[in-house]
Amino acid sequence: MTKDKRQEKTDDGWPELLSVEEAARFLRLKRSTLDHYRCEGRGPVYRKHGARVYYPKPGLMKWSERHAYISTSQRLPDPE
Repeated sequence: MTKDKRQEKTDDGWPELLSVEEAARFLRLKRSTLDHYRCEGRGPVYRKHGARVYYPKPGLMKWSERHAYISTSQRLPDPE
């Protein structure tokens, strides 16, 4: 699937799944940072298909939004 044809959800209603490399690029992190967060349980929700790891794109966006700050000492309140 080419980048310009990707959608937030596929035709069958499933969210777009990004590989570790794609997810790191989307979040503007190094792959090693994302791997480290996953091992520590601090990273975004992921799925395992066999040995492969995939990140649902909506989950990446939610994780990023939860890490928003007003200042260095104050997080933004959860929108939920």
